[in-house]
Amino acid sequence: MSCILITGGFGYIGSHTATILSENNKKFVIVDNFSNCKREIVDRLKMCTNDNVAHYECDIRDTKSLVKIIKENKVTSVIHFAALKSVADSIINPLEYYEVNVNGTISLLKAMKTTGVKKFLFSSTAAVYGEPDFCPIDENHKLKPLNPYAQTKIIIENILKDIVKSEINWSIVCLRYFNPIGSHKSGLIGDDPLMAKNSNLMPEIIKVVRGYKNHLDVFGDDYGTPDGTGIRDYIHIMDLSEAHVKALDFIDKNNGINFFNIGTGKGVSVLQLKTAFEKVSGFNLPIKISKRREGDCAICYANPKKANEILKWNSKYDLSQMCQSAWIFVEKNSK
Repeated sequence: MSCILITGGFGYIGSHTATILSENNKKFVIVDNFSNCKREIVDRLKMCTNDNVAHYECDIRDTKSLVKIIKENKVTSVIHFAALKSVADSIINPLEYYEVNVNGTISLLKAMKTTGVKKFLFSSTAAVYGEPDFCPIDENHKLKPLNPYAQTKIIIENILKDIVKSEINWSIVCLRYFNPIGSHKSGLIGDDPLMAKNSNLMPEIIKVVRGYKNHLDVFGDDYGTPDGTGIRDYIHIMDLSEAHVKALDFIDKNNGINFFNIGTGKGVSVLQLKTAFEKVSGFNLPIKISKRREGDCAICYANPKKANEILKWNSKYDLSQMCQSAWIFVEKNSK
């Protein structure tokens, strides 16, 4: 039976994807250094999957250990999530982002080359598009990153293009995610980063609900949008996770490199998301308007047509369901 190596598999997207892989009877092994997740995630994932979760505590920059893990588990394909991912933090600590994201990926690819594994699913980002020239954004849109985080993803995409040119039989898919929110139906796992410097909108909302913050910071209300706040394409984490299973099926049948936007194709403003969350939770979210953040664009939402047609993947959940699942996670895990 084939085995999938999941790097960063105990993080937000990795852990939810693991539940979908388990539902589809896919064998996997997780590698994570626990730099941005709580260790209790291991037991929670076991409960979600009703199975033992094979895993190793390992940094992806440790090539030698990766080679050993790949051989021991007879790994046949890799899903690569492990990365630092805060836009704001990448502007403050660019070297750390290049070191972990770029060098870490090179280490992983070296381990794959050594062991002859050539199926690779890469966790990229819509941030590669920067301030869009048009919306919805398709995969042919010019890449113009606004921050070091996005730049690391472009560098990795270019490395992957070069690998496909230099060696035969590689099959690579880069999924450019838009903005995942929500949680698993069990409420056992959700968006619960360890890093205080993570500033994604839903974790920030959850901090306010839990009383860790007394207001939600809204960065900029002077964008050229209907309510002045930034517009993003929010996608349910389970829809995003499902896209990985579809992409793995595609990788098994196709060589070369392919890029897919994974989003709903609908733009939602910060204030619209706040209102939707308040509606399902009954919780009033006080806000404080702050100045725009460096590295943020005004409007960004996907054209997911390529993924819809080629991967046979479609988003199923609406904004209310996304907020509802995030709220269930809060209710089940409030202390």
